[in-house]
Amino acid sequence: MAGTNPRAVRIAGLIKRVVAQSLETELHDPRLFGVTITDVRVTNDMQIARIFWTQLGDEGKEKGQRKRASQALNQAKGRLRSLVGRKAGLRLTPVLEFKYDEVPGEATEIEDILTAARKRDEELAKVRATAQYAGDADPYKHPEENADDDIDDVDDAGINEYGDAGDYDAESDDFKA
Repeated sequence: MAGTNPRAVRIAGLIKRVVAQSLETELHDPRLFGVTITDVRVTNDMQIARIFWTQLGDEGKEKGQRKRASQALNQAKGRLRSLVGRKAGLRLTPVLEFKYDEVPGEATEIEDILTAARKRDEELAKVRATAQYAGDADPYKHPEENADDDIDDVDDAGINEYGDAGDYDAESDDFKA
């Protein structure tokens, strides 16, 4: 609700209850049909109350409906503030700011993404159950017993008795041991 100030938390809860009741009983604007107060946050100095709201059936499809409800809330802001001051018994009533609550719409989008991910995981699990390894069961190469070593095929010319290559003579194109 609010920060760490317990009084701000208490006043935020009170404002939420008063505004929600007033939307149902005091204000008879058809543009406010389905408006729900989701949260109220009061600044620590009690000067501003941010009221978060959403509208029933508004999943982002009808932005015009949301705009009309926002206009109706802003027009009723003064009346709601006086009702909050009277019913809450506050000496100084905070200024009311109405903000559309994006969290429910974002939560729906996240849930859709998670559902699609679960579906892909199930499909991959089915594929994985029937999958086989590529190649042989033993992926390591083993030397064949009859294979000739390439090292044995090297010409031993130019190698002395110590296994050194010796000196190369460019004129005769040969090694000297």
